[in-house]
Amino acid sequence: MSPPSARLQTKPVITCLKTFLISYSLIFWFTGVILLAVGVWGKVNLEFDLLLNSDKGTNAPYVLIGTGAIIIIFGLFGCFATCRGSPWMLKLYAMFLTLVFLAELVAGISGFIFRHEIKAVLQGAYNKAESVYSGKNNEDLDRIQRTLQCCGEKNYTSWANTDYFKSEGIPKSCCNMTSGGNCTSAELKDLNKAALVVYQRGCFSLMTATLEANLGIIAGISFGIAFFQLIGIFLACCLSRYITNNQYELV
Repeated sequence: MSPPSARLQTKPVITCLKTFLISYSLIFWFTGVILLAVGVWGKVNLEFDLLLNSDKGTNAPYVLIGTGAIIIIFGLFGCFATCRGSPWMLKLYAMFLTLVFLAELVAGISGFIFRHEIKAVLQGAYNKAESVYSGKNNEDLDRIQRTLQCCGEKNYTSWANTDYFKSEGIPKSCCNMTSGGNCTSAELKDLNKAALVVYQRGCFSLMTATLEANLGIIAGISFGIAFFQLIGIFLACCLSRYITNNQYELV
C-alpha cells in the first residue's frame, strides 16, 4: 500500500484529467453535430443533388450523417466513461478515437488524391443532367443557374447540343434579369440573340472554382479535426492509467 501522500498527489491529477477529458468529449460531441448538419445540408445541396441523380452517385452525405451520429453517441459515452472513472470504458473510448483518427486521415488523403476523379464524376453528372433536361422535373439545373447566375456547363452555348434547345431553346432560368432583356422564346432559340439576355458564365467552372478555392481550407480543417483526436486518445489513456494505479495503491 502506498503512503497517503502519494494518493493525495494522485487524486488532483485524476480530477484535472477528468475535467479536461469531459471538456474534450463535449467538443468531440459538438463536431459530431456539425458533421451531421453538414451531411443533411449536403443531401439537399446543389452539387450533391446532381451526383445523387447520376449513375455514379455519391453516398458522401449519408456517410457524413452516419459518422456524425456515431461521434455524437461516443462523445456522450466519453463523458459517461469519464464521470464513472472506469478504466476499461476509457480504453474503449481511446480505441474508438484511434479508429476515428485513422478513418479521417485516410478519407482526407483519399479525397485529395482523387480530387480530379471526383471532379470528372461531377462533370459527367452535370452533362447528363443537361442532356436529359426537360424543363418540367429537372429543377436542380434551374436552381443552380438561378443561384450561381450562370448558364450551361461551359457557357450558354452548351445548351445548343441538347434536345431541349431544339424545341424550346435555352432554359428561362438562364435569363439575366439585370440585362434589360425580355427573354422571349425567339431570343432563347437563337444563340446570337440569347447572348444579350442570358448569363455568360458557365456553371460547372463556377462550381469547381468555388470548391478548389476552398480546398486548402477544407483540407486544413479536416486534418486539424483528425489530429484533434490525438488529444482525446492521450487524455483517455492517461486517465485510465492513473485510475488503475490509484486503485492498486488503495489495495
